[in-house]
Amino acid sequence: MTVSLVYKVVRKLLSIPRVLLRREATKDAELLVLRHENAVLRRQISGRVRHEPFDRFWLAALSGLIPRHRWR
Repeated sequence: MTVSLVYKVVRKLLSIPRVLLRREATKDAELLVLRHENAVLRRQISGRVRHEPFDRFWLAALSGLIPRHRWR
């Protein structure tokens, strides 16, 4: 319950720049996602990629700032 509430608050806070600066926020969010994925991969070079709960939380929160057609 608490994690769900925190997640919703973070999503709302991250959506503010999307309204104000749509293109700039999208580009920055995409860069943050890629940097975070890169950090996860560097931690686990030898094996399968395993996202920790915080990794999933961060990627899910930032994914709302990236338009669906850019996810590929």
